[in-house]
Amino acid sequence: MLKTTTALAAPTRRGFLAGAAAGGLALGLGLNNRVQAAEPKKGGTLRVGYTQGSTSDSLDPATYANDFMFATSYAVFSTLVEIAPDGTAQPDLAESYEATPDARVWTFRLRDDATFSDGKRVSAADVVSSIRHHMGPESKSGVKPLLAQIKDIRADGDNVVTFELEDGNADFPFIFNDYHLTIRQDTNGAIDPESRIGTGGYVIEAFEPGVRIELKRRDDYWKAGRAHFDKVVLLKVGDPAARMNALMTGEVDLIDRPDLKTIHLLKRNSNVKIHTQNGTLHYTMPMHVTAAPFDDVNVRLALKHAIDREAIVQKVLKGYGTVGNDHPIASSMPFYNAELEQHAYDPDKAKHYLSKAGLSSLDATLHTADAAFNGAVDASVLFSEAAKGAGINLKVAREPDDGYWSNVWLQKPFCCSYWGGRPTPDLMFSAGYAATADWNDTLWKNERFNQLLAEGRSQLDQALRAEIYGEMQQLCQTDGGALIPAFGQYVSAMNTKIQTPEHVSEMWDLDSVRFIERWWMA
Repeated sequence: MLKTTTALAAPTRRGFLAGAAAGGLALGLGLNNRVQAAEPKKGGTLRVGYTQGSTSDSLDPATYANDFMFATSYAVFSTLVEIAPDGTAQPDLAESYEATPDARVWTFRLRDDATFSDGKRVSAADVVSSIRHHMGPESKSGVKPLLAQIKDIRADGDNVVTFELEDGNADFPFIFNDYHLTIRQDTNGAIDPESRIGTGGYVIEAFEPGVRIELKRRDDYWKAGRAHFDKVVLLKVGDPAARMNALMTGEVDLIDRPDLKTIHLLKRNSNVKIHTQNGTLHYTMPMHVTAAPFDDVNVRLALKHAIDREAIVQKVLKGYGTVGNDHPIASSMPFYNAELEQHAYDPDKAKHYLSKAGLSSLDATLHTADAAFNGAVDASVLFSEAAKGAGINLKVAREPDDGYWSNVWLQKPFCCSYWGGRPTPDLMFSAGYAATADWNDTLWKNERFNQLLAEGRSQLDQALRAEIYGEMQQLCQTDGGALIPAFGQYVSAMNTKIQTPEHVSEMWDLDSVRFIERWWMA
């Protein structure tokens, strides 16, 4: 049996008892070394200025679509597992989990001491109803495709949940870190998606969608050594200048995504510190491989060699990142293929591929907006200038920020986008590159790639998995429609009173968006 178990102890991080050879559940996402002088302590009010947030936000976990709600989800509710700073899938509401040798049947045993904010103990029925909320035929949940592999889910008594899968999946526990899959109370086989009763360290005192959320710490929180702030106030501050000014004047204590063009102004303030995480964030320019001229792989390769990646890292990201290689697996992730030749700016090679496509020049349009990522417009202009050397006339079409994700992404044949990444290659490829993925934003359907995807998911031999995922990265790079010029660091800024653990989880921004529970105030 593949098995892991843990016990929470504050303030140290938990250890993972099963290694990578026991099922591929350990990841090397990298540890962020920040030694703190003080131990965590309770108290204080944390005020956060967030970039994202929408007036259409709701507490229904199936609808979560921005960091405003992700942070609230992790603070007020809990998941079966969480991603630890070392990249492993650690039990959270679960006490342990184990799988049959073929990784097709997974059993999760729940903690005995985990309770909702109304005092009710968490049960297997709560878990079953919470997961099924995202699986129904009418569900529009963003996590629904990942749950399609579940053949059956059942409660075996009050504290054991069993999942039977269609096929083996060595990475299955990682799914349950997803911010959608927080556990709610069962009521006659269903959950109330708008309920504020959760199992997390905080309760909601005020909820104004896309404007303001106020949280208060639970005195009876069952997880020792977590949830240190007395109160937390999340504010939507979409304008980057206003967000940075709010931090410098002391109106907020922490902001995400400071404007890298003016971040030097924050560095001058002795009360402010910059926080960086390497993580899995990457910036993309997806091409629809079904639309001319991008339906020719040689055109795609020409464009991949016509972009100056280093210039984008230095001039747009201001050094807060590294060059990308046209596949979505970060160098810190398991099974990263370090043997792939790095795609670099090479106008002659770009001309070579245009010639193979029967072209002496190329006209194309790149749709862009800073809503895609901070600096996307500048990156697009740099791309356009560099591409001229290869005989490529790249028109930059600046789109409105408002409505970009509904009107441009997935709609236009060549645009700018970004991905926050996923903890394993299987989850990353399944979300954005599988033929059937809803978010396959290049419309790429490579038969060999999809065959390997199925094989890698059920393979428990780590050496074979490395070969499989290595080849998949090569296929993305040489055949896929995603031009990935850079991986960016997650950058945030905060008052010097805010303290972090020695190591933070770098998969997503702000300790994988669990900062409200894990950080504290000096």
